[in-house]
Parts: sequence; structure tokens; C-alpha cells
Amino acid sequence: MKLVESLGAQVPALLGVLVGTVGTIIATTVNERARWRRSQSVRWDERRLDAYVDFTRAVKEIHAVATQMLGKHRPGARRPPLDRDEGLARLAEADVRHTLTWEEVLLLGDEVTVRAASGWRDAVRDIERAARALPAPPTGLPELICRADERRDDFYRAARDSLGVRGGTVDQVRRPLTVPSAAESGIPVARGGSDRRRRQPTPPASSSSQVS
Repeated sequence: MKLVESLGAQVPALLGVLVGTVGTIIATTVNERARWRRSQSVRWDERRLDAYVDFTRAVKEIHAVATQMLGKHRPGARRPPLDRDEGLARLAEADVRHTLTWEEVLLLGDEVTVRAASGWRDAVRDIERAARALPAPPTGLPELICRADERRDDFYRAARDSLGVRGGTVDQVRRPLTVPSAAESGIPVARGGSDRRRRQPTPPASSSSQVS
């Protein structure tokens, strides 16, 4: 009887120990899983950053070589024109690096970033085609270069959002500013002189002009 009473008195304590042990195991498991997820997220972010940087270098290399080959058709170009044969050889090497880095972006990038990277890639391809077509003069070269620069900014914005980078815009293309009209800005518009003249009161007739 005393043994049963002794065991009955120890049951609450044993239950408390059991509940505490189970709670500790659950908390430890949850913390370990959260730590593992964070480490995996950091790991993939690092891989994604490397993929974006390598892709950027490859596309920029193609852009630089192609535009230098087109130097004679770009007034004010800072670098001397590149010989066509040398340029084609450098483009072939850059295309290989570009293909490899593009596959990494497809594997690791999110949908928005991949779409922006594809747009930049296609825009630079248009400049490359113009360079490969030399000595035929390119058509609309300034527009092609401007389009490539705009697509580059789109890719940078998407890549920064994908990696959680903050700090404002990094656009390199100067976009035209939209100046609001006076009506949109709420500034009262002054009326012309003709309106003021129409609003002036008519002076009363003098006594000399009145008929007696």
C-alpha cells in the first residue's frame, strides 16, 4: 500500500520530467530545422550571386567587343575601332563563356530575373549581329545600344530584388523626366490680359452726356 502511494506521489513529477524532455526535443528539432533552412538559403543566395555576376561579365564582354568593332559608325567613341577578324575571334570566345553562364542563370535564377536576363541577352545579340555583318553599315545603331542599356538596367533591378539587395535605383540610362502640367500640380493658372479687361467694370456715363 505504501509502495502504491509512493508511486502515485511520484507520477506528477515523472510526467513533468517527461513533458519537459519532449518539449526540449521538439524545440531543439525546430531550431535545427530553421538553422538548416537559413544556411541553405544563404548558400543558394551565394550561388545565385555568382551566377548573376558571371553572366553579367559574359554579356558585357560581348557588348564591349561588338561596340568596339562598330567604332567607325559611332561618333565620339572612346576606344579605337577593333579589327573585324580580331573582334570575331574574341566574340567566339565570349559566346562560349556566355552560354555556360546562361545555363547557371536558368538553373538558379527566379522567373523575373531569368526573363530580364533574356531580354538583355537578346538586345546585346542584336548589336553582335550588326558587328558580325561588317563591313555592311549598321542600321539604327544608337537605338540598339540604348535598348541594350535599358535591358541591362532591367536585369540589374531584377537581380537585386532576387538577392534582397536594397539601396535605391542603380539605373545607368538617363530616362526623360516627366514635368507635370500646371493643372496637374495644382498651381493656379493666371488669366490673360483679355480676361482681365473683360472683367473691368464699365464706368458710369458723365453728366454732360446725359440728355436733359
